Amino acid sequence: MLITNATLITWGEPNQILPDHALYIEGDRIREVGPSTSLRAAHPDAEVLDAGGQYALPGNICAHTHFYGAFARGMAIPGDAPKDFPEILERLWWKLDKALTIDDVKYSALVCLIDAVKHGTTTLIDHHASPNAIDGSLDVIADAVDQAGLRACLCYEVTDRDGPERTRAGINENLRFIKAVQGRPNLAATFGLHASLSLSAETLDACRAEHAGGFHIHVAEHEADEYDSVKRSGLRAVDRLYRHGILGPQSIAAHCVHIDAREAGLLRETGTWVTHQPRSNMNNAVGAAEIEGLLRSGIKVCLGNDGFSNAMWEEWKAAYLYHKAAHRDPRRGGGYTITEMAIDNNAALAGQFFPAAPIGVLAPGAFADVILVDYHPITPLTAGNLPWHILFGFEPSAVTATIAAGKVLMKDRRLLFLDEAEITAHSRELAVKAWERYTR
Repeated sequence: MLITNATLITWGEPNQILPDHALYIEGDRIREVGPSTSLRAAHPDAEVLDAGGQYALPGNICAHTHFYGAFARGMAIPGDAPKDFPEILERLWWKLDKALTIDDVKYSALVCLIDAVKHGTTTLIDHHASPNAIDGSLDVIADAVDQAGLRACLCYEVTDRDGPERTRAGINENLRFIKAVQGRPNLAATFGLHASLSLSAETLDACRAEHAGGFHIHVAEHEADEYDSVKRSGLRAVDRLYRHGILGPQSIAAHCVHIDAREAGLLRETGTWVTHQPRSNMNNAVGAAEIEGLLRSGIKVCLGNDGFSNAMWEEWKAAYLYHKAAHRDPRRGGGYTITEMAIDNNAALAGQFFPAAPIGVLAPGAFADVILVDYHPITPLTAGNLPWHILFGFEPSAVTATIAAGKVLMKDRRLLFLDEAEITAHSRELAVKAWERYTR
């Protein structure tokens, strides 16, 4: 396939903006990048997708999400509004996840994957929970990812909050899926853990004893995680996880809002990845992570959405504004800080799980993850000011085509492999029943 007549945003090193260029795609890889006239001449028989002068850039990446949360949209928590994040967990998420059936798991994932395709997100790292539908849940999500044509890394959230049988079932689901997914080019797996506050020392040790790789865990999202860890062990959350062998260059620590300097040092020393979710942090009123300090110290901070929409430019904008407001300083959370997380670090993290080819760049040999964006700047757009064009000009609705691993998933804003009407209609039926179970 040949994508012609595009203005390429390569996100390479250095980032280049190349007018009237083309991409030659073969299989799941970009094979050539060059002027449209040259590549048309070199590949006269190739199928052509004419970009019509639109911007072509790598698909977006989400470093931390929760497909299972889709059915929470519009849900009202009975009674008074929760006063803090622990109450949100207990009254919303820990009741909703118990209400999910295996069919709910499938359609929650499909709803989120439609959202990803429509808004140009081609690689996602998901963290799943469904305590009454654990066995095979990751297979169901994997099938949905296959159906969507996207790329995803999956895990199941191990926790002690639902009793030892479900703890064991969660461990087994991770171990089983890690083996099952090997060799599938668009799927990867890690080992999911909820958070220090819902995990005993015995469970942490069991997970480490049975799994030699990395973990995906929430860390210090709220002060309660730190308080609980100190009460359990005399150690703060990161110190506790370090003692149990959970940190490392294959592990993801989501949020890290309330870590201290020593904890940050442990994350840096172990090479642990950190993910930042500004919309979720604002919604849950948990505070603002010190992302700039973490980045300066050498910690690899990435950008996720925590189950909010997979329109990742919305997360960019939230991060940009959030830190200015939180610190009352317009210099905080600048455009280059956002791109370091969302572009550089997200691509590097995705590469840990999908090492066969570069991700997040338009270059020969890279995965053919490409989106077309119908954007008409009224001021000059350069590699230097591109972050601010994205922050102030790009809108998720401007994505007109989404290609993942060389497969066109959306063209002219029309989904080619997912039936949005059917998925939406069936999801509405399932959500009503899930809400009924939630309120029992």
